Amino acid sequence: MYIVGWLSSDPEPDLFLEGFREGMRRYGYVEGQNLAIISRFGTGDPASLVGKVEEVRQAKPALIVARGTAVRALRAERELPILIAISGDPVELGLAEGLGRPGRNFTGTTFMSLEVAAKRVDLLKQAVPRLRTLIALSNLDHPGEPAERQATAAAATALGITMTPVLFTGARELDTALTAVRAARADAMIVFPEGVTMGNRAKVAQFATDQRLPTMFGWSEYCEAGGLMSYGANQRDAYVHLASYADRVLRGSKPGGLPIERPTRFELVLNLRTARALRVLIPPSLVLTAARVIEQPSRPARTQPATGGGERRRARRPAHRPAEITRARRARRRRPCPPSFRGARRRR
Repeated sequence: MYIVGWLSSDPEPDLFLEGFREGMRRYGYVEGQNLAIISRFGTGDPASLVGKVEEVRQAKPALIVARGTAVRALRAERELPILIAISGDPVELGLAEGLGRPGRNFTGTTFMSLEVAAKRVDLLKQAVPRLRTLIALSNLDHPGEPAERQATAAAATALGITMTPVLFTGARELDTALTAVRAARADAMIVFPEGVTMGNRAKVAQFATDQRLPTMFGWSEYCEAGGLMSYGANQRDAYVHLASYADRVLRGSKPGGLPIERPTRFELVLNLRTARALRVLIPPSLVLTAARVIEQPSRPARTQPATGGGERRRARRPAHRPAEITRARRARRRRPCPPSFRGARRRR
């Protein structure tokens, strides 16, 4: 029986544990048969995991998967193999000597990509053509974020946009930072993807909607929580793929010899429901390029009451039709009927 530890800085339910389980099943590891996953969860603060790290260690796992800021609680670990999937720079964080050859007992995936930072500005400009002033919400406690801010500022300048960073340190300063964003009265905002804003994604997304502030995020989970748009790697896919590293470690590979990977595929996600609330008209060309478009909030299925006798069920009309479909239907109604069809009768 292989024992794997799972340490997450977020409370249950964990968004990505099932993705990792799926990946492990692909490699023949099934919980209850030849695999046991010992999972512990925090409250969004790495300090809440200090005691839980010891609980995982006592289970004598073959490796530990550290999700989000949980990796900070394991930085002193020198023996157990640690698999990571983080948004920051693992070299700056002291987890690796280099991405190509980590050298220590940490390996996995980093979502950090400066090219993606520039692309986010470009996509936001396409969605909001009037964009002239931009706020960048940035956590000073996030390794690698200074380089991301610099890349974002350079991309903004190239498009004639003035970028102003609003900085905060950890969750305790997030509310103060949002107050500063409100006072800046910018045209739009970019939120760099990291643990604090991810853990408070619904709060940040609602703030942006309340302020009528079009906002670009880094991961699709922000859009699912109500954010306008996101561009970045698919995190769930990353955890499915992380199982391939778990398989190699369980077969005897050393983490220090496995390169820390960076995603090569990125996806644009749009929330048209939020766009309507913000009164932002997303160009059709941008909608067509999106990997996923969120139209309506998910609702539980309603059970139709039984009908009897000669009663007929009336089909419910959808609560909303996209504007493109509505315009097309109106055009068809106005279109004159061809002469050859006027007065024609159906033949039997």
